Amino acid sequence: MLLRPGVENHEYWFMFSGIDKVLHLSIFAALGFCFIAAFPRIKFSYFLQILLIYAFLTEILQEKMQMGRSMETLDIVADTIGCLVGYYTYKELVKRFL
Repeated sequence: MLLRPGVENHEYWFMFSGIDKVLHLSIFAALGFCFIAAFPRIKFSYFLQILLIYAFLTEILQEKMQMGRSMETLDIVADTIGCLVGYYTYKELVKRFL
Protein backbone atom coordinates (compact mmCIF):
# COMPACT_ATOMS: atom_id res chain seq x y z
CA MET A 1 0.00 0.00 0.00
CA LEU A 2 2.89 2.37 0.70
CA LEU A 3 4.41 1.77 -2.73
CA ARG A 4 1.22 1.95 -4.76
CA PRO A 5 0.53 5.21 -6.57
CA GLY A 6 -2.18 7.24 -4.97
CA VAL A 7 -4.53 9.81 -6.39
CA GLU A 8 -5.85 12.59 -4.22
CA ASN A 9 -9.36 12.82 -5.55
CA HIS A 10 -11.66 15.40 -4.00
CA GLU A 11 -14.90 13.90 -5.31
CA TYR A 12 -15.35 11.85 -2.13
CA TRP A 13 -16.23 13.47 1.19
CA PHE A 14 -13.34 11.86 3.04
CA MET A 15 -10.62 12.87 0.57
CA PHE A 16 -8.57 15.95 1.37
CA SER A 17 -5.15 17.33 0.62
CA GLY A 18 -2.62 15.46 2.74
CA ILE A 19 -4.64 12.30 3.21
CA ASP A 20 -1.52 10.31 2.28
CA LYS A 21 0.19 11.62 5.43
CA VAL A 22 -2.74 10.42 7.54
CA LEU A 23 -2.51 7.03 5.84
CA HIS A 24 1.25 6.84 6.49
CA LEU A 25 0.67 7.71 10.15
CA SER A 26 -2.14 5.15 10.46
CA ILE A 27 -0.22 2.35 8.75
CA PHE A 28 2.86 2.88 10.89
CA ALA A 29 0.79 3.22 14.07
CA ALA A 30 -0.70 -0.20 13.35
CA LEU A 31 2.72 -1.57 12.40
CA GLY A 32 4.32 -0.15 15.55
CA PHE A 33 1.54 -1.53 17.74
CA CYS A 34 1.80 -5.01 16.20
CA PHE A 35 5.59 -4.99 16.33
CA ILE A 36 5.79 -4.08 20.01
CA ALA A 37 2.98 -6.55 20.78
CA ALA A 38 4.97 -9.30 19.07
CA PHE A 39 8.27 -8.31 20.73
CA PRO A 40 7.30 -6.61 24.02
CA ARG A 41 10.75 -6.91 25.59
CA ILE A 42 12.62 -5.16 22.76
CA LYS A 43 14.43 -1.97 23.72
CA PHE A 44 12.79 1.23 22.57
CA SER A 45 15.88 2.28 20.62
CA TYR A 46 15.90 -0.99 18.65
CA PHE A 47 12.16 -0.73 18.04
CA LEU A 48 12.53 2.78 16.65
CA GLN A 49 15.61 1.94 14.57
CA ILE A 50 13.97 -1.08 12.93
CA LEU A 51 10.77 0.73 12.05
CA LEU A 52 12.57 3.85 10.83
CA ILE A 53 14.79 1.75 8.59
CA TYR A 54 11.61 0.22 7.17
CA ALA A 55 10.12 3.71 6.69
CA PHE A 56 13.25 4.95 4.88
CA LEU A 57 13.34 1.84 2.69
CA THR A 58 9.72 2.31 1.62
CA GLU A 59 10.43 5.94 0.74
CA ILE A 60 13.54 4.99 -1.24
CA LEU A 61 11.57 2.27 -3.06
CA GLN A 62 8.83 4.76 -3.89
CA GLU A 63 11.42 6.94 -5.59
CA LYS A 64 13.29 4.13 -7.35
CA MET A 65 10.29 2.19 -8.65
CA GLN A 66 9.04 5.23 -10.60
CA MET A 67 5.39 4.25 -10.29
CA GLY A 68 4.08 7.73 -9.63
CA ARG A 69 5.17 8.03 -5.99
CA SER A 70 8.04 10.14 -4.76
CA MET A 71 10.23 10.32 -1.70
CA GLU A 72 8.94 12.94 0.76
CA THR A 73 10.36 14.07 4.07
CA LEU A 74 6.90 14.60 5.54
CA ASP A 75 6.11 10.93 4.89
CA ILE A 76 9.07 9.99 7.10
CA VAL A 77 7.79 12.39 9.77
CA ALA A 78 4.31 10.84 9.57
CA ASP A 79 5.84 7.34 9.72
CA THR A 80 7.86 8.27 12.81
CA ILE A 81 4.86 9.78 14.58
CA GLY A 82 2.83 6.70 13.67
CA CYS A 83 5.48 4.39 15.16
CA LEU A 84 5.45 6.38 18.37
CA VAL A 85 1.64 6.40 18.54
CA GLY A 86 1.56 2.62 18.10
CA TYR A 87 4.27 2.08 20.71
CA TYR A 88 2.72 4.31 23.37
CA THR A 89 -0.79 3.01 22.66
CA TYR A 90 0.42 -0.52 23.34
CA LYS A 91 2.29 0.50 26.49
CA GLU A 92 -0.75 2.40 27.79
CA LEU A 93 -3.11 -0.53 27.10
CA VAL A 94 -0.76 -2.94 28.87
CA LYS A 95 -0.48 -0.61 31.84
CA ARG A 96 -4.27 -0.28 32.16
CA PHE A 97 -5.40 -3.83 31.44
CA LEU A 98 -2.56 -6.18 32.38
